[in-house]
Amino acid sequence: MEDFIYVHRVKYYETDQMGLTHHSNYIRFMEEARVELLRSWGLDWAALEREGILSAVTAVRGDYKGTSRFDDVLHIRASLTEYSGIRMIFRYEMTQEDGRPVFDGESEHCFLSAEGRPLRLKKQRPDLHELLLEKLER
Repeated sequence: MEDFIYVHRVKYYETDQMGLTHHSNYIRFMEEARVELLRSWGLDWAALEREGILSAVTAVRGDYKGTSRFDDVLHIRASLTEYSGIRMIFRYEMTQEDGRPVFDGESEHCFLSAEGRPLRLKKQRPDLHELLLEKLER
């Protein structure tokens, strides 16, 4: 599978009093990368939500490997590493432009109906189910 790299330039407001990127922003960067990864696969997440297919975050994990500061350019490699039809896990590897590691993380999601009930994509949207199986990094 071809690598998907999302590029994020750290904004001033994303830093803390020490001039470092505030730790909470790495989770936001994960979300940005995930949404753009899905968009690169032809998935419009907002359209899926309007259709009643929601994706709730059930877990987030992360390891801080280095630091970043205002105006640093981060390269975020995002990939789908697990998919069961109900649950999926994305992996993120963030590095500085020169390749120095900054953050590694994962986010786990489940599919829900608009009513908040677990949703099986294989039944509800077999085309989406097949696409996610195809995009699964093995």
